[in-house]
Amino acid sequence: MPDVSYLLLGVTAAAAVTFALRAIPFALKGALKDSAFLADIRVWMPLGALLILFAYAVSGVDFSSSSHGVPELAGILVTALVHWWRKNAVLSMLAGTAVCLVLANLVFS
Repeated sequence: MPDVSYLLLGVTAAAAVTFALRAIPFALKGALKDSAFLADIRVWMPLGALLILFAYAVSGVDFSSSSHGVPELAGILVTALVHWWRKNAVLSMLAGTAVCLVLANLVFS
């Protein structure tokens, strides 16, 4: 079993790194206030996050199964359409998830 001082040193180092990583953005906020790079990041970050989520969601779909990925693709389509219609992220995610689950568990089961 490791020595108590060794464990305390490890926990202290992890806490210090975590604190520093969380404090650095606030310390640099004034220096980066008028940065063109950060302005671009503010514009493109939401789209990038959605593309990563989309790629993750579609990567696990088995298109060779009996449903051929129809529940997942229908859920994605419903999510996009409801979001385009209502501009409400929670509603669109709930609607897309519901469609995917109903199709996967009741129609294509």
